[in-house]
Amino acid sequence: MVSSSSQIRNVTPYARIVRWRGKSGRAYPLTSEKFDDFALHSGELYVVANGDMVLWVGSDADIINDQSSRARFRLAIDCADRVFSLDAPSDEVARMTLVWDLEGAEPLNGLSAA
Repeated sequence: MVSSSSQIRNVTPYARIVRWRGKSGRAYPLTSEKFDDFALHSGELYVVANGDMVLWVGSDADIINDQSSRARFRLAIDCADRVFSLDAPSDEVARMTLVWDLEGAEPLNGLSAA
């Protein structure tokens, strides 16, 4: 049995949902991640940003399998001040479309939403 204090430590109190609008005009609920503790997890897409400017969008598989994505991710992390996550679609075409849409995303409520 896990103690309640251990369970409390495993909860991320920082996580909150913010809404960003993609290039297509579609709104996306993104989970705000604590930048200092950021780690990539399978099945997730990440939006790395500086203020309201998206610097990189992708997944752990993009970093592993695509050299140019890995290079862009490294540059983005050096400049970024925030990171968001969302569930990645299992369909590859849907995932690539979502990445394209989020690359031009902006916060719906300006910087206060980020």
